[in-house]
Amino acid sequence: MTFRIAPSVLSADFARLGEEVRAVAAAGADLIHFDVMDNHYVPNLTIGPLVCRAIRPHVELPIDVHLMVKPVERIIPDFAKAGANIISFHPEASEHIDRTIGLIRELGCKAGLVFNPATPLSYLDHTLDKLDLVLIMSVNPGFGGQKFIPQVLPKIAEVRRRIERGGREVWLEVDGGIKADNIAEIAAAGADTFVAGSAIFDSGDYAATIRALRAALGKAARGRAA
Repeated sequence: MTFRIAPSVLSADFARLGEEVRAVAAAGADLIHFDVMDNHYVPNLTIGPLVCRAIRPHVELPIDVHLMVKPVERIIPDFAKAGANIISFHPEASEHIDRTIGLIRELGCKAGLVFNPATPLSYLDHTLDKLDLVLIMSVNPGFGGQKFIPQVLPKIAEVRRRIERGGREVWLEVDGGIKADNIAEIAAAGADTFVAGSAIFDSGDYAATIRALRAALGKAARGRAA
C-alpha cells in the first residue's frame, strides 16, 4: 500500500503561505490539503478559491481541497479553475450527491466524499463506484488542533473493506489529530492518506516531522506483512 502525507495549510502561517507550502513540499509532503470553511456548515471561516489560485504557482504537488460549505456546488467550478486536483465534499451539503460528484469529475478533478464521525456510511452504497477518495474525519470539523477520536477506527476499517470489495483504487484519507504516535494505528485500520496540520506546521522541523510520520507508517506496514 502506498502511504501519502497531506499537510493541512489550515495550520500554516498565513502571512507566509507561499513559503510554507514550498517548505512542506521540500520536506517530503505528497499533497497539500486545503480546508475550506464557510461559517455556515461549520462554525469557522477560512479560505477560498483566490487563496488556492495564489498558492498554485508555489507548488507542483496535487492540491487536495476539502469543502466544508453548504450549499457546495456553486463553489466547485471556482476551485477547479483555481488549480485544485482533488475536491471533496460532505453529503449533507449537497442536494444531489451523484450530480455533485459528476460535476467535480467533469471539471477534471478527482472526487471525494467526506464523513464526519457521526455521518453514516450508507451514503457510500450508491456512490463508491464513482469516487476517487473517501475522507473520514477523525474530529468534528471546524477547527484545527483537535484530538483524534478513536471511535472512528472501526469506521475506517469498514470503508477499507468496502473499497476492497469494489475492486477499484479509491484513496482512504483520514483527517484530524494525526500524529506520529497514532498514525500506525490509523494505517492498520486501513487508511492510506493522512492529513496532518498542527503536527507538522507547529513543529520546529517539517522534514523531521514528516520523516517521523513515515517511520511510524513503515513499522505499521512491516507489522502487517509479518
